[in-house]
Parts: sequence; structure tokens; C-alpha cells
Amino acid sequence: MLKRSSVLASVALLAMAAVAAPVSAETLSDAIALAYRTNPTLLSQRATQRALDESVPQARAGLRPTINVTADVDYSRIDTAAGVVETDSLGVGIALSQNLYTGGRVGHAISAAEANVMAGREQLRGVEQGVLASVVQAYVDVRRDMEILAIRQENLTVLRRQLDESNARFEVGEITRTDVAQSQARLAQSEADLATAQAQLSVSRAAYAAVVGQAPTNLEAPAALPGVPSDFDAALDVGLVENPSVRAAEFSLRAAEARVAAARAEYMPSVRATASYGGTSEQLDFDLADRTAFTAGASISVPLFTGGLNRSRVAQALETANAAQIDLEGQRRAVLQDVSSAYAQLVSARSTVTAGEQAVRAASVAAEGVRQEAQVGLRTTLDVLNQELELRSAQVSLVSARRNEYVAQAAVLAAMGRLEGPRLVAAIDAYDAGANADAVRLRGALPWDPLVEAVDRIAAPAVTPAADAEDAPVDTQLKTDTAAAAQTAPSGGN
Repeated sequence: MLKRSSVLASVALLAMAAVAAPVSAETLSDAIALAYRTNPTLLSQRATQRALDESVPQARAGLRPTINVTADVDYSRIDTAAGVVETDSLGVGIALSQNLYTGGRVGHAISAAEANVMAGREQLRGVEQGVLASVVQAYVDVRRDMEILAIRQENLTVLRRQLDESNARFEVGEITRTDVAQSQARLAQSEADLATAQAQLSVSRAAYAAVVGQAPTNLEAPAALPGVPSDFDAALDVGLVENPSVRAAEFSLRAAEARVAAARAEYMPSVRATASYGGTSEQLDFDLADRTAFTAGASISVPLFTGGLNRSRVAQALETANAAQIDLEGQRRAVLQDVSSAYAQLVSARSTVTAGEQAVRAASVAAEGVRQEAQVGLRTTLDVLNQELELRSAQVSLVSARRNEYVAQAAVLAAMGRLEGPRLVAAIDAYDAGANADAVRLRGALPWDPLVEAVDRIAAPAVTPAADAEDAPVDTQLKTDTAAAAQTAPSGGN
């Protein structure tokens, strides 16, 4: 319980640190770069990918010999009518075994492992994009809430001045006590709105600190996101090719197809070379020269009957590949949905921003006019209060619309597969997921590995595509209908 309280206190202090911190500018690029380096979710996925990289050297180990050293000590005691017979012995040996040909089992296992590594890299890209989307959202959420807080503070100042004016006019008999009460009620509501805005800003600061790694300070207006498309069809075409979920599914399908070929290779003969050397002693005196032996040879194994095991493995691998192919089509449809939804939100947000700007301009003019008319008795106090409320509502709606537009742009890029650190921040120190894979791929390699691998793939079962990616395109009419819906999204609303 104490530990939990300490954690909560630390989070609270982190969220409030920006209030006491000196004023300093912070950009979205800074936030992205920091999260790219330190975000725990992203760092954890990178470590998971490095662990997955080890599957390739593990699969390639099948090309290399295995060497085992054995030692045994035996003691026996036999009681007979003639007496007790005791014997002991010591044996030490070393054995070597080298695969010469497995019918493609080792080769296809290597191919499957390499495809799984590539799928893992795409999953890492997906996690990276999810983290950066959270950074973008947290950044603009803080800016939105800071602007809303400023609007609430300004509104409170205006309403206090309005209450003072109402009291003064009441004293001279120009207005009634009802008018004063209306001003007091609106002031109380404004104070409540200000408290709500302060609480929401604290929540947004905490969310920002959690994803970025530090509390926000004086956030600058974010620069335009690079590469936001102006055409839905272009966004969808890129998404169907570059979206990490689609690419991961494609590599997973390749791995499943390689495992089908590996399962079929179980029907193939295998050839293995063996050698051993050892010595034994009939006494525990470690004199192994009593009896030494060296043997070397090769063996071939041809499966004739496995009780249906191999057939079941092939059927299982085929269904796994079938599931991978279906998943690939599912991922394509998911990308179609994600791009369409994000693009529709972007179109709607842009229309809302345009309408919101017009609403703020009109409400500002109306508010000033009503105040002046109220001074000459053409408007009531309630008219002034209502118009002030309408102005603040228009300002808040515009701030929220601008936030929604920016988040929608990030969502479109994420659905396309292009919300990546190096694309967003050119100067970022990009993480190379392939560097570790290249470093460990040939760990423990021996000079004859390429020869053994080439021999192993001779006459091996071929990798047969479950269904080529081009054989199952997203339905053309579905794309057309979705494009029309996305581009005619209703304008207005948040």
C-alpha cells in the first residue's frame, strides 16, 4: 500500500511540475524524439524483437554439428555361494553428429524463422506508430486544455466586471435585483467551468508525462505533419502496401507456407554423419588406455510408417497457412476501415474548423454590439450574458476542432503506415531493428554452412503459396463505396 501511494504521489508531482517550472518552449518534435528514445512500451517491443531475432541462429544451428562429451562410472556387487564379486569401471567418450541432408526440414525452418523476424519488425513498427499517435494526441490535448483554461479565465474576468457594472447600475436604479442575480449566477457557473478546465488540464498533463516521459511546459503550436495526403485513394493505396499490420500478416503467411514445406519434408530421407571416440577402464584409476575405440560412419533414415503423424502435421500446417491467408485479407479490410474512418474524421474536422472560425468572428462582433446596446438601454443584462456565453462556447468549440483536425491527420498517417519517428523528425536517431538481426544471424557459423544448406534444399518440397497476395485484393466496389463515404463525410460536429 505504501509503495502504491508513493507511485501515485510521484505521478501527481510529475503532472504538477510544469506549474512551478520556469517558462521554456517545447515542440512536438522534442516530445516525439524523447518518447522515441525512452517510452517503455516501445523499448519493451524492441527488446521483444531482439529476442525474436535469436530464432534465426537457432534454426541455422541445424546446419552445424553437435558434439557431446559423456562420462560414466559403474559399480556392481554380486553375492554368490563362492563369495562376493565386485566390479567397477570408468568410461569417457566424445561423440559428433552432423546433418548432411534433412530433405529441406532445416532449410525451411530457417526460412520460417527469417519470415517471423520480418513480421516482428512490422509489429514493432505498429507499436511505434501507436506510441507516436499517443504522443501527438497528448501534446495537442495539453495545448487544447491550456487554451480552454485561458478562455475560462478570460470569461471569469469579463463576468466579474459585468457583475460590478450590474451592482453599480442597480445602486442608481437603472436595473433590478433580478439582473444582478443573473450576473451572479453566470459568474458562479464560470467559476465552476474554470475548475473543470483546470482539472482537465491536470489530467492531460499526466497523460502527456506518462507517454512522453516528462511533464509538459510551454508547448509551442505544432508544425504541420509531413506527408498528410489530400486524396483518399492515394492514402488507401499506400495503406494497403505499407501498413504494418498488413505487412506483418504477409510475412506471417510466408512463415506459415515455409512450415508447410517443412512438414512435407518429414516424408523425405535424412542423412547424418557420426563419429565417436572414447576409452574405458575396468578400475577407477582413470587409466583409459585399457580399452579405447574410434568409430565413424554415416546413416540414412527413410520414414516408412509414422502412424499418421506426418500426415497430420502437414494437414495442421496447411490449415495454419490457410488461417494466415485469411488473416491477411482481414488486415486489408481493417486498413480500409481505418483509412476511411480517419480520412472522414479529417474531412469533418477541417469543415468544423472553418465553420468554427466563422462562428467566433460573428460571435465576437455580436458580443461587442450587445454590450454597447446594453449601455444605452436597448439590451438587457441577460442579453449580454447570453451573448458572452455564446462567444465562449464558439471559442471552445474552435479550439477542440483544431485539436481534432490534428489528431485526425495523425490517424490518417498511422493507418497508412507512415507515422514513424524518422518521418516525423528528420534529425531523430532512428532505431535500426535490422542491425541486431544481422549481428546475430550468423552467430556460431562454420565454413561449411552454405554448402550444407544448399545440399539440404536439393529436391526439398517447394514452398507453395496458400494464395498469392494478388489473388485476394480488396473488393474494388468496396473501395469505391468507402472512398465516396469518406470524402462526403458530414461537416461540423466534434
